[in-house]
Amino acid sequence: MNRAKLLPLLGFAQKAGKLASGEVAVEHAVRAGKARLVLIAADASDNTKKSYRDLAAYHQVAYHEGLSKDELGHATGRPSRAALAVTDAGFAKAIGEALKG
Repeated sequence: MNRAKLLPLLGFAQKAGKLASGEVAVEHAVRAGKARLVLIAADASDNTKKSYRDLAAYHQVAYHEGLSKDELGHATGRPSRAALAVTDAGFAKAIGEALKG
């Protein structure tokens, strides 16, 4: 994972309005078919992680666990977040590449 690329990309996506953050917003984005990638905090509770994994898998949305809640929140300029949904295909692709690299 290339944190040096990933965290600024999350900030850019937030500023562009291409992220959903917070429990209700992430679930709505996934259920509405708008989410392209779901990021789940590694330090979220087991029930929370399972809930987001199951939701993403059911709706065939890619998901990734790895960053902490504080990292997800700091990157987006918000308090700690257990999950984020990327709603733009271009940002999802770039973030996916940063996660692999």
